[in-house]
Amino acid sequence: MDLQSRQRRMVGHGAWILFVAMLAGLGLLASLVGGIELWPGHIQALSIPGSASAWARTHVGGILNALLVMVVALLLPVLNFSDVAARRVGGWIVGTGWANTLFYWAAMWSPNRALTLGDNRFGPSSLAALLGLLPALVFVVLSTIAVVFIGRQAWKR
Repeated sequence: MDLQSRQRRMVGHGAWILFVAMLAGLGLLASLVGGIELWPGHIQALSIPGSASAWARTHVGGILNALLVMVVALLLPVLNFSDVAARRVGGWIVGTGWANTLFYWAAMWSPNRALTLGDNRFGPSSLAALLGLLPALVFVVLSTIAVVFIGRQAWKR
């Protein structure tokens, strides 16, 4: 795959991550007002899982992850990565965006906020915690390595 195609694909992933984050914005609105306003002054009650603060984290975190993916996509040609390195760094950043998105959503349904694989002070572990945390743990390592690669490449002459 050529660099421009890789960039387009990364921007596409960023756009879908942004779309999911925007859906979380609707969840935030519904959690804050207790439902959905069908017409001015009439709110249809709606009970959704998760606190307003969890919805806010999911909304803002998703937006930031989308921007991370898109910014790295746009930086790849400036940094002059080899094809192999661009594929690796790009893939790790896209994976990070999706893993973090999954983490934020899973944290809303997990009593322990998907912060640990076992029980913690917030509550017991659950399948949601495992599904949210395991990919995030893998990609926190890969994204850290990707950032080091990006920093090193930026300083090359």
